[in-house]
Amino acid sequence: MKEITVRNELKNEYRAVEELTREAFWNLHAPGCNEHYLAHVLRDHKDFIPELDLVAELDGKIVGNVMYTKAKLVDEDGNEKVVLTFGPISVLPEYQRNGVGKTLLEHSFDKAVELGYDAIVIFGHPGNYVSRGFKSCRKYNICVGDDYYPTAMLVKELKPDVFDGRKWVYHESPAYEISEEKAEEFDSMFEPKEKQYQTSQEEFYIYSHSSIH
Repeated sequence: MKEITVRNELKNEYRAVEELTREAFWNLHAPGCNEHYLAHVLRDHKDFIPELDLVAELDGKIVGNVMYTKAKLVDEDGNEKVVLTFGPISVLPEYQRNGVGKTLLEHSFDKAVELGYDAIVIFGHPGNYVSRGFKSCRKYNICVGDDYYPTAMLVKELKPDVFDGRKWVYHESPAYEISEEKAEEFDSMFEPKEKQYQTSQEEFYIYSHSSIH
């Protein structure tokens, strides 16, 4: 592949990025998808980080995008720590497994460090992210709720020894709490696509409903 350019998303590219996101996620985790609606509403949320809203461009065409928001960790004494999370991260299906996602992420990691952040917490398929330096949340003693360590919750230290072993509880930004009804209404403004079942949906279900003890 030719060289991939990574830069910030421009306002006049919002719709193109939403269409890209829809193509990337359609039928992947569930019949249809709502990630393009999530991309649409994230940009106006207070936790959204415009400097980390990045697109990957190839031959003048946008082929990938990643969006970041702030999240927080709270320790047992009530101390709070601001961390990053990203999602959606989208690559057009015909460009997947060609280094686009890797290039987007590595660029975003460098930019996040420049902005002063030192850790990222995400929910994702471990097979997609351990090669990028993510590890199980269990290894950093980061959980959700009451001692629940989701298999899909992964952590990356952007700087060495960020975590000291104390227990943290992860709190995702409210930006990710979207209305299914509004997502359906938003999707109706796009070209119709058939909702179908595929095996990746079962894999997603298993990962998103399992934990590490």
